[in-house]
Amino acid sequence: MNNISYIGKVVEVKMDRPLGSKHPKHGWTYGTNYGFIPGTMAPDGEELDAYVLEVNEPLDTFKGKVIAVIHRTNDDDDKLVVVPEDVELLDEEIRKQTHYQEQWFESVILRGKTDTDK
Repeated sequence: MNNISYIGKVVEVKMDRPLGSKHPKHGWTYGTNYGFIPGTMAPDGEELDAYVLEVNEPLDTFKGKVIAVIHRTNDDDDKLVVVPEDVELLDEEIRKQTHYQEQWFESVILRGKTDTDK
């Protein structure tokens, strides 16, 4: 499944890095819940990663809606952006909430077919 095809779908995210946890290698703190979609495969050979935004407590799992894909242009590791089903966020808010990790990468935020049609 192409990562952009997840947009609008409801997915279950398994957290391996809950809100407030420390990165095991680099030591910085996760500003959001961060995990993966079980049973998927990303280009980096791992399961597809996901940020869970707009939830302000550490989680083990979360079921929510994919509203965007952060497509890294200098890395092969796209990230899904997952939120509660009634939430919508502007790109600038997604960037703000994911900056703690995405600041080291170049990326574009994809929102669906209209992004590739331009």
